[in-house]
Parts: sequence; structure tokens; C-alpha cells
Amino acid sequence: MAHRDEILAFADELLDVASYPDYGPMGLQVVGAEEVTTLACGVSASRELFEHTATVGAQMVIVHHGLFWDRDPRVVDARLKGRLKALFDADITLAAYHLALDAHPELGNNAQLASELGVELEEPFDVGHGGSFGRPLSPDELTGRVRDMLGRDPLAFLYGPAEIRRVAIVSGGAAGLLPQAAAAGYDALLTGEPAEPSMMTARELGIHFVAGGHYATERLGVQALSRRLAEQFSLDWHFIELVNPV
Repeated sequence: MAHRDEILAFADELLDVASYPDYGPMGLQVVGAEEVTTLACGVSASRELFEHTATVGAQMVIVHHGLFWDRDPRVVDARLKGRLKALFDADITLAAYHLALDAHPELGNNAQLASELGVELEEPFDVGHGGSFGRPLSPDELTGRVRDMLGRDPLAFLYGPAEIRRVAIVSGGAAGLLPQAAAAGYDALLTGEPAEPSMMTARELGIHFVAGGHYATERLGVQALSRRLAEQFSLDWHFIELVNPV
């Protein structure tokens, strides 16, 4: 058992949240029970996620995409009311970690993706990382590794070199970084979602573009963070999988 505020303070410091200005409040978003024995985690805030959190007996849930964003209206509509009610009824604390979790060099979504893909990290790239493979991969080998890692076929625009040595990895919605990746000399960019210009941009710049899914590329960070918190504070933890094809 650990105190809610100790867990949150440790996570905030571990992820260096203050160094990553975000599009909404990061860290604590909804206060719940003071004492925590069990953590839950998931990719995105939803009523279903919070209901599952209550079912597994967790007092805290950690997400990558939280409830509150600067661009959203300041209205508690039916959707937000239902989500808050699920948290209030079970006295669950909600914490969200977005860009800081993307960027973390060990626990972050992109560092975790790189590790799973066999990429040796070399430098930051936006809130992701750039690195190299131990040996060059063919385009088919790269998409095969992504498929095996994520359990789904990626959308790939393969217009780069025959041998892929350097790759930039930025999970989620980073299709707009394709020109920067090409300019920095990367052979490929791995992200979550494509954008309409992605195909022609990849073709014209001679770079591979691989989109594995926004949800699929952002599953690993919340798990790595929750595992670390569970070890630090002797907690049980659960990853709640709510598959999203996007």
C-alpha cells in the first residue's frame, strides 16, 4: 500500500513532467482514494476503461490520453459526466502522462518501441527518438518487425532506400514530421497515424513511412510506467486492453 500523492510525485519527477509543456494538465487529473494497493493503466481515458478499473479493484488508473485538453470546451457534457461518475463512484484517482511519457528515454512509448524493434537509440527526435539497427533491414523486414511487435499490419509507404539503417520513431500522430525525418537523414519514420500528404511526401523525399496505429504504438509506455511504479511501491497492477483500430 502507498499514498496516492507519493506515487504521483514520484511519477511526475521520474518523467520530468515540468520539462514538457502539454495540451492539458498532466499528472493528477481526478483525485480519488488516498491509499493505493492496485494500479490500472490504459491508453486513453474512457468510461469503459474506468469501469474496468473498478472491476479489478484498482484505486488509481494511469492513461496516456487524459480527460482534459486545452482545445476542448469547458462543458461537462453527457460523455464527460459519465466518465467522471465512473471515477467518483469507485473513488479512483486518474493520472495522465502524454508528451513526457512519449519522450522518456527508458519508459516512454518510443524508447519501448525502439527496444522491441531492435533499434539502438542515438538521439532525441521531437518527442521520440532516432537510432540505428544493428544490421541494415530491407523494407519488408522492417514492416514485418512492426507487424510482429504490434500484432497488426502497418500502413507503409515504402519509397526509401533498399537498406534501412537509421529510423526515427515518434508514436501516435506524427505524420507531419516526415520532412524533418528526411532532412535529418533517416531512412524511415515509424509513427501511429498517416496523414493525407504522407504518401506523396514519402515518395518525393525518398523515405519510408510506416504507420502502425495510434493506439497500437502507444500501448507500451503506460505499461512500462505502471510496472515501475508497482515495483517502487509494492503494488499490484493491470493493463486494461481496449483495442482501437485507429
